[in-house]
Amino acid sequence: MSRSLKFAAVASLVTGVLGAQGGRGGPAAASAQAAAPVDLTGYWVSVVTEDWRYRMVTPVKGDYPSIPLNAEGRKVADSWDPAKDEAAGNQCKSYGAGNVMRVPERLRITWENENTLKVDTDAGQQTRLFHFARTQPSPGEPTWQGDSAAQWEFAGGGRGGRRGQGQPSGGNLKIVTTHMKAGYLQKNGVPYSGNAVVTEYLHRTAEENGDSWLIVTTVVEDPQYLNARFVRSTHFKKLPDSSGWNPTPCTAR
Repeated sequence: MSRSLKFAAVASLVTGVLGAQGGRGGPAAASAQAAAPVDLTGYWVSVVTEDWRYRMVTPVKGDYPSIPLNAEGRKVADSWDPAKDEAAGNQCKSYGAGNVMRVPERLRITWENENTLKVDTDAGQQTRLFHFARTQPSPGEPTWQGDSAAQWEFAGGGRGGRRGQGQPSGGNLKIVTTHMKAGYLQKNGVPYSGNAVVTEYLHRTAEENGDSWLIVTTVVEDPQYLNARFVRSTHFKKLPDSSGWNPTPCTAR
């Protein structure tokens, strides 16, 4: 190969690598908000279509047939005492990231900034922040809502915190939450530990009658208290405005 051809080949390779990495002169990566394949913002209300008796009323102690608790988990659940939670200031244990989307409530979803999606709940007055640009949990003490890393999953299999050009339209939001305070998977003291990992998938659908639904699939992994992954699906219906928004404090009972 001639010297000129070798130079041309190397120059072409370097140019391709720089282009693939978004090097100088290439298009800037879009923010998570600009790259969103679906609009999740607005007001949503819980539609309780499953587990009604566990969500609309507080079950009695020991009533947890569908949750794969191990022996330690059953021991903790069977010792539930809401008065002790109240005395310790832990009324919000069932409003942590492992269960807050199961609480009958309204959601208000907004963008706090171009790479952070914010979810407020009226029940329990909780705020969740889904960070697209964060790769490590924030320092400090664990909180009820923990630290949530988010990424878009695009139609066709693409994924990433921020979408580049050429990605197909449509997709879901994936959130992985860690660094949480220990809480309850169910109001009657069914536990998850501070080492649990909560993975959620948010999917928006549109019906022929014009209704929009938000389907939240939640997967809780917690070897300390669970024998297996615990998976639940929760449904929210889109609301036209803030009518009915009713902030209420956490309750332990």
